[in-house]
Amino acid sequence: MEALVKPTYKKPGPDDFFKKLQKEVQEKILGDKRIQRRNVAKTYLLLFLYVGFYTAILLFGNYTPLLFLSYILLGFSMIMLFINAFHDAAHGAVFKKRRHNQRFMYVLEFFGSNSWLWGKRHNALHHPYPNIQHWDTDIKQSDLVRIFPDSEYLEQHRYQHIYMFLLYPLYTLNWLFIRDFKDFFGTKDNYVKRIMKIPKVEYYKLFAAKIFNLFYLVGIPMIVLSQPWYMVLLGWLCMHIFGSLLGVIALISTHVDETAVFPLPPADGKMDVTWAEHQMMVTKDFSADNPIANFLFGGFTHHVAHHLFPHVAHTYYPYITPIIKRYAKEYNLPYTCYPAIKAVRSHFVLLKKQGASENILQHGEL
Repeated sequence: MEALVKPTYKKPGPDDFFKKLQKEVQEKILGDKRIQRRNVAKTYLLLFLYVGFYTAILLFGNYTPLLFLSYILLGFSMIMLFINAFHDAAHGAVFKKRRHNQRFMYVLEFFGSNSWLWGKRHNALHHPYPNIQHWDTDIKQSDLVRIFPDSEYLEQHRYQHIYMFLLYPLYTLNWLFIRDFKDFFGTKDNYVKRIMKIPKVEYYKLFAAKIFNLFYLVGIPMIVLSQPWYMVLLGWLCMHIFGSLLGVIALISTHVDETAVFPLPPADGKMDVTWAEHQMMVTKDFSADNPIANFLFGGFTHHVAHHLFPHVAHTYYPYITPIIKRYAKEYNLPYTCYPAIKAVRSHFVLLKKQGASENILQHGEL
C-alpha cells in the first residue's frame, strides 16, 4: 500500500467560530445533567427492547406471522441500539466512566461484529477525516460503489444507482460476513492496517462473536421451535433486510448527497481550513426537527452537532443545533438539513452522477 501523508488542518485564528461555539454550548447546554440521564435511560430501553423481541421469537415463534414480526422488530431494535446507544458509547458519551462505555461496546460482539475494529475505523479515521479519500473508512466501503470522485471508475458503476438500491437492504449481512473479514484479512485499500496493527486477540473475538451470534439468532430458535429450519432462516434474513433499510437511511443521509464535497489534501497534507470548518463543509443533518426521527436515529439526524461535539450525548444535540445554525449564518459557513426522504433521494442522484464515465465531481466542487 502506498505511503500517504496524513492530512492536517489549519490552526484556528483569534476569531474562530468554534471557540465561541464551544464556550456557549458549555455554558448554556451541557450543564443540564437531566439531558444526559435521558440518554442513559434510552440506552437501557433499547437494550430491553432487543432482548424482549428476541424472547418473543422463542415464546411465540411457532406462530409463523409472529415469528417474522418478532425477527423484523428485532432487526429494527438492533439498528436503533447500534445507532443510538453503541455509537454514543463508542464516543464515551453514554456513561460517566470510560470503562462503562467500553464494556457497553461489547454489544457489537452480541451483533456478531468487532467493537475494537469499528471503534478504530470510526474514531481514528472517519471523525478526523470525513469525506477525505484514502482516510474516511465509513465512506469507502467496497469497489461495488463509487462515491469519491477520484476513485477508480469501473464499467459496473454506470448502473450503481440501480443495483445499490437492491444491495443496500443487505447492508448488515455484507458488514458481518464480508466487510469484517476484508478489514481483518484484506490488503487492498485497508485503511485500518495503514495506521495500526490489529491485536491477535481481536481475530479470535471476531470468529467467536460470529459463531455466538448465529447460534443464538438461528441455532437456538431452530432447536426450540417446531418451525422448519428454512422458516427460521427466512425470519433471520428478514431481520437483516429490514434492519438494513432503517440503518442505511442514517448512513447515506449525512455525508454523501448530490452536493457533497470531497476535499483532497495537497501533497504536504496541509488543508486550507480548520478542523471545525471541514466538519461543517462535509456534514449534513436530516429531519432534525422530527422527534420520531430523532428517537430512531439518535446523533445522525443532528449530525453536524455530532461531528463538532462527538463526545457529547446525542440527547443534547437538539439544543446545540440552533446555536450551530446561528454561527453558520454569522460566519458564512455551510449548514444543510434535508427531510430524510429528500436526503436518500439526493444520495442516489450522487450515485448516478458518480457512475457516469466522466469525472463530474472534481475535488468537491459542484
